[in-house]
Amino acid sequence: MKLYMVPLAPNPTKVMLYIAEREQLGTRMGIEQVVVNTVKGRHREPEHLARNPFGTVPTLELDDGTYLAESLAIIEYLEEKFPEDALLTGTAEERNRARDVERIIDLRLAGPMGAFGHLTNSPLGRPPDPEGAAEMEEKMQTPLDYLENLLSDSRPLLLGERVSIADCTLQASLQFVRYVEADVFGDRPLLRAWDERYRARPAAKAVLRW
Repeated sequence: MKLYMVPLAPNPTKVMLYIAEREQLGTRMGIEQVVVNTVKGRHREPEHLARNPFGTVPTLELDDGTYLAESLAIIEYLEEKFPEDALLTGTAEERNRARDVERIIDLRLAGPMGAFGHLTNSPLGRPPDPEGAAEMEEKMQTPLDYLENLLSDSRPLLLGERVSIADCTLQASLQFVRYVEADVFGDRPLLRAWDERYRARPAAKAVLRW
């Protein structure tokens, strides 16, 4: 299998962190990681569009020559393909609580967080938009409060003692925020402590560049 990705972008980074976490648990997936340079427009070239007509990353090439184009679908495929030491474990309630937290992060926080980065210090050269940035910052407050509250019982990671897909999704977006030299945590010491703990993990050190 091949994972077509770009290191800074949140969605590819989420999958890369997931793979690294699974490798730390002893799962060897044998996935080659191939950089698609989006800054140079490689994602819009015919070769990549043949893999993914939307021109996005990540894209996972399966052994049968077909492709998956959505980050969560890629992760869930790998969970099923390599079930031993999967990240989604436990009871039905525990597994779906983990899915729920991941979806809250991805759908309610990651989008505004990425937009905030581009509206303040875009790596693509977009002009700053303080009014738009303030709007995105306001949208982040409720999901950030939700995550701070999750950590109020002294759990080390977002779902408890064991790493989850939610941890990967949040940290992938935070790398982009760090790259644009922004800070979205505000007065949330538990999230700041979680961030330090997660970035100290071997999987994070192997993947994160910022």
